[in-house]
Amino acid sequence: MNQEEIRQLLEKYYSGESTLSEENLIREFFNREDIPADLKAEQAVFRFFSDNKEMPEPSADFEDRILTAIDETEGKSGKKRLYTILSGVAATLILMAASYFFFFNERPIKDTYSDPEIAYAETMKILYDVSARLNRGTRALDKIKLMESETEKGLEKMNSSATLFTERIKPLNSVLETMKKNGTENRNR
Repeated sequence: MNQEEIRQLLEKYYSGESTLSEENLIREFFNREDIPADLKAEQAVFRFFSDNKEMPEPSADFEDRILTAIDETEGKSGKKRLYTILSGVAATLILMAASYFFFFNERPIKDTYSDPEIAYAETMKILYDVSARLNRGTRALDKIKLMESETEKGLEKMNSSATLFTERIKPLNSVLETMKKNGTENRNR
C-alpha cells in the first residue's frame, strides 16, 4: 500500500466514512517500522489506540454526576454575577459622592499678600534662597572635577611613558628574535 492510498484512507477515517476493513488496513500500515516522517504523528495515535483497545465503560451514575457538577457550577456563577453587579453599583455610588465633594465643595483661596510688590519681593527672596542652596550643593562637585582632570593628566603621562618604553624595547625584540632563531637551529642539528 502506498502513501497516497494511506492518506486517502486517513481522510475517510477522520471524516467518519471509513469501513472496518479500511481501518484495519490503516492499523496494519502503522504497525510497520518504515513509516514516512510526515506520518509519524498518525502512527503514534494509531499505536495508542491499538495498545489500549479495552477502554473502560463509564459507571452507571457517570452522567448524573456530570449533570450535578454542571448545575452546581451554574448556581455559583449566578451568585458571582449578582456580587459583581452589586460591587459595580457600590463603586459607582462612591465615585459619584467623591466627585460631588471634589467639584462642588470648593473653598475660595485666600490671597496671602494684598500688595503685589510684597508678593514679588517674597518670591524673589525664596528663589535666591533656593539658588544659594543649590550652589552650595554643587561646590562638592568641584572637587570631583579637579580629581577628574588630575586623573586624565596621570593617564596621559602613563600613555606617553608606555609609548616611550615600547620604542626602547623594539631593538631588544629583534635581538631576542635572532637568539630564538639561533636556538632552534642549534637544536635541529
